[in-house]
Amino acid sequence: MADRNTTRKGAASLADTSPLRRFSAILSRLCDLSLYLAGIGLVAMTALVAYQVFSRFILNASPSWTETSAIMVMSWFIFLGAAVGVRENFHMGFDVLLYVLPQGSKGALRTVSDLVALAFGIGMVWYGAKLVGLTWQSTIPALGLPGGFDYLPLTAGGALISLFSLERMMLRWAGVDVDKDINLEEVPEMPAVQEA
Repeated sequence: MADRNTTRKGAASLADTSPLRRFSAILSRLCDLSLYLAGIGLVAMTALVAYQVFSRFILNASPSWTETSAIMVMSWFIFLGAAVGVRENFHMGFDVLLYVLPQGSKGALRTVSDLVALAFGIGMVWYGAKLVGLTWQSTIPALGLPGGFDYLPLTAGGALISLFSLERMMLRWAGVDVDKDINLEEVPEMPAVQEA
């Protein structure tokens, strides 16, 4: 959460009419929406699995659509959550190097990390769209939906990862501190505990 507030405060320091500020505000709302949808998806998947277990062991009649639906919902909340993690700076990076290299190298390493995430997101969109196209004519038997629905979360998550990575790099280049890392902050001294 500290990084989210830093990104919002830093974006607020840009000129109010700045296109970058408007872009960041839109992506902030998109990130919040993605986070809420991922949370709702987690609850929905849990309910689907609970219903499947109840139907199988109590009613002795397991519906065929619950497992497929739970897997599809899980795909959505995983990829939406991964995209939120990129925007909030919870994705993989060069954290070990940040402890040993000079402070000035932090921005460069974070930019490299964001470039890798951007490339990965673009790959997800590219190959996910190919998979959607290749499987659209088939049908998911239990749901009656086109087979391409299985790969839509991959494509949507890749698009969000790409947008959020690009936003982080643009804000960094504009001078906004998007690299605040709570793990690198000073830890306050704890008072000594007296033994009885």
